[in-house]
Amino acid sequence: MAHCFLHRRRVEFADTDVAGIMHFSNFFRFMEVAEHAFYRSLGFSVHPFRHGADDSGPNVGWPRVHASADYRLPLHFEEEVEIELLVEELRGKTIHYHFNFWKHPDSPEERALAATGRFTIVCVSFDADTRRMKAVAIPDEWREKIEAAPPASASF
Repeated sequence: MAHCFLHRRRVEFADTDVAGIMHFSNFFRFMEVAEHAFYRSLGFSVHPFRHGADDSGPNVGWPRVHASADYRLPLHFEEEVEIELLVEELRGKTIHYHFNFWKHPDSPEERALAATGRFTIVCVSFDADTRRMKAVAIPDEWREKIEAAPPASASF
């Protein structure tokens, strides 16, 4: 079962402001990209929202009900960053993720925490007729592959 995932990404020109520093809003995009890569590593996708191997399962989606970030060090154009995703908590209908952004991930001497972030996502079903979402239990297929990180694995 997975509770931690690492994803590498380079800061692109479009991610930066006029000073060549990654714009604060793009940390949220990077967190979402790491989250989607985590799902793919487990054999899942967030689209087309079917969770069954043969797409026969109920339609489920994963909207965010909370997103936050704290910034410590700037990330610059063309800098490689490692995004660490940790499953902070797994409940009946929600998953709480914690993210660490690591500068200089390949250098033990220079490796530094640039930012942290959090997402809380809710598993929902979508009724196409009423166009409404309703919180539902996380499918067993997902629950069998995801677990909360041990408290000692990171400081949440």
